[in-house]
Amino acid sequence: MTFKIITIYFMSLFYIFAGVQHFANTDWYMKIMPPYLSYHKPLVYLSGFFEILLGGMLLFERTRFLAGWGLILLLIAIFPANIYVAQTNGAAMGTSAAIAWGRLPFQAVFIALAYWHTKV
Repeated sequence: MTFKIITIYFMSLFYIFAGVQHFANTDWYMKIMPPYLSYHKPLVYLSGFFEILLGGMLLFERTRFLAGWGLILLLIAIFPANIYVAQTNGAAMGTSAAIAWGRLPFQAVFIALAYWHTKV
């Protein structure tokens, strides 16, 4: 099995699990929503739905291209929540400032992986 296939399976499971958590632990995700956004609960559900959908689509070569681009758009859309967590020095997420700020660059890594996965 190639490294790329391993990352596809890993990322697919990661997104599906994270998406399910949006429904199982909605209150936690609500805490990291930036206050300037409206409709927190619907946005948490919507982002969870797309994480599950796109994570599943990533598994199939036929839908992988769309899944990768969809994940790139999703990762950009949820970035304000990550910035908000960093601005609160981790308080919104119940973690340290170092972890909150340290998470930000990983968004670029996830975007790069999603882009890589669009290439068959």
